[in-house]
Amino acid sequence: MSVDISQQHDVIREAKEVLSHHAKSFRLAALFLPKAKANDAAIVYQFCREVDDAVDEAPSLMSAKQEVDRLRAELCGERAPSPAVESYLAVSNRLQIPDFVAQDLLEGVASDLYDVEIQSKDELGRYCYRVAGTVGLMMCAVLGVHDKSAWPFAIDLGLGMQMTNIARDVLEDAKRRRVYIPASFLHNENATSSQIQDQTITSQALSKTIDHLLVHAENCYSRARTGMRFIPMRARLAIFIAMRVYRSIGISLQKKHNSNPFHGRTIVSSFGKAIAVLHGILDFCDPRTWFMQQPQKSLFYKDWNELR
Repeated sequence: MSVDISQQHDVIREAKEVLSHHAKSFRLAALFLPKAKANDAAIVYQFCREVDDAVDEAPSLMSAKQEVDRLRAELCGERAPSPAVESYLAVSNRLQIPDFVAQDLLEGVASDLYDVEIQSKDELGRYCYRVAGTVGLMMCAVLGVHDKSAWPFAIDLGLGMQMTNIARDVLEDAKRRRVYIPASFLHNENATSSQIQDQTITSQALSKTIDHLLVHAENCYSRARTGMRFIPMRARLAIFIAMRVYRSIGISLQKKHNSNPFHGRTIVSSFGKAIAVLHGILDFCDPRTWFMQQPQKSLFYKDWNELR
């Protein structure tokens, strides 16, 4: 597919509007990307948003299934693609994003078609890889990272961000009959997934469970930080900032709300985001991030292919 995305001004403008409306943290980080990479990142995000909305915004289960089937067919070339899928396929072809990445993303989103109860840490890792680690792999190509040794670190960043999402959105997800906190984590606090869904879990048990989840997210962020050296210098700052801004959500949840997400969605203030940006700049300037570092052991895998 020989499409020059850089000349498709309407496509890029629409993609940026989607990014601006739905992903304020990523929009902030994108300001620090070179223009061409920011355009490609917006198109990738727009595609990922269409995949996510296929399930979350569908008016019925049947409609959601039809949307997932449509996306599968469009990705495989079995039917004409929607504008968002067409734009993604053009970027994917130009940047050589492997076909399995979008398919794995769709597989993860499709797993949300029915009630969700994650049972184990391994299951959590697999889910987070599919819905977020895949986005990390897409972004490797967007940022010009061609060394596959960088893939595990990109996946780790996706895992960390998704677990931060899970910690923040417990109440919202429960209303959709979804519990992503592993039952094994809850069992450690003598709690169950059912208590999350009907909101009868004690504040103490919930807070301790969220803290445990965020420890795992921190492991992923720490590993991702050691892989930043793979990113070209011009784009690296944006990813440091994105990581810091997203990580600040979990920190705010812990400090302001005692790790209890039942208060509602945690919002990071403009001042808090400004501090996160500053920390991202300091990370970028830290010479230790320029060279090979020994990463922490992953809490989720020995080889990232286990997550697939």
